[in-house]
Amino acid sequence: MSEADAGTVAKVAGNLGFKDGDLVQELGYDDDVDYDLRDSIEELIGSEMFDEDDHDVVDAVIFWWRENDGDLVDALMDSLTSLDEGGVVWILTPKQGRDGYVPPSDIQEAAPTAGLHVTTTAGVSTDWAATRLVPRKRQ
Repeated sequence: MSEADAGTVAKVAGNLGFKDGDLVQELGYDDDVDYDLRDSIEELIGSEMFDEDDHDVVDAVIFWWRENDGDLVDALMDSLTSLDEGGVVWILTPKQGRDGYVPPSDIQEAAPTAGLHVTTTAGVSTDWAATRLVPRKRQ
């Protein structure tokens, strides 16, 4: 990766709202994830991300999700088990035309059922798009 590309990836990781000391859990990891984005997130937060077996309370969840990964509502609900109040879930899905593409409407439909609200979407790499989800405010 060129220095310019590395700077772009680091900027993208920063735009996701991460900062030094944040605790981030990564779900849905597989060999197709964007390793440069992962590395830049870990560099930004100053530690490795927690995996699916960790049960610590986290500030954010990075969730790699593909079309055939199962029931999105159930998966999103599971992603909330370790999320601290005020935390966010970033669901990363393959971009249109890529294997495993997930239409944005699938996320829009699943999020409210899981108690989440879609706030932002962004392209984060050549192959992946990110959608920011936050828990709905409790009354």
